[in-house]
Amino acid sequence: QVQLVESGGGLVQAGGSLRLSCAASGRTFGRYGMGWFRQAPEKEREFVSAISGSGSTTNYADSVKGRFTISRDNAKNSVYLQMNSLKLEDSAVYYCAASRLAYTTRSFDYWGQGTQVTVSS
Repeated sequence: QVQLVESGGGLVQAGGSLRLSCAASGRTFGRYGMGWFRQAPEKEREFVSAISGSGSTTNYADSVKGRFTISRDNAKNSVYLQMNSLKLEDSAVYYCAASRLAYTTRSFDYWGQGTQVTVSS
């Protein structure tokens, strides 16, 4: 079982930056593929980014490519999402997810509780 706790959300002006963090429990964090998803009001949850267990492979949704960067620190059992040049449409609850697969963009087994990101004009 993996428990995930996100932090770092908040209110930011358009064009600004935020860094989300996700802390994971367990001693085998490096074996898990990790991902970030988001869900805006009245919209379906959507994939944002994923990173392999080793950190060598990453993937991004087209909507955030070039603006967001996913990274991880296996020594700290943590994954991060650096969000730059934020847009109004980036406002959503952001969820961290873990997969028993070493890398995936689709199949995640564990989810955090989410952290709110609100981008204002």
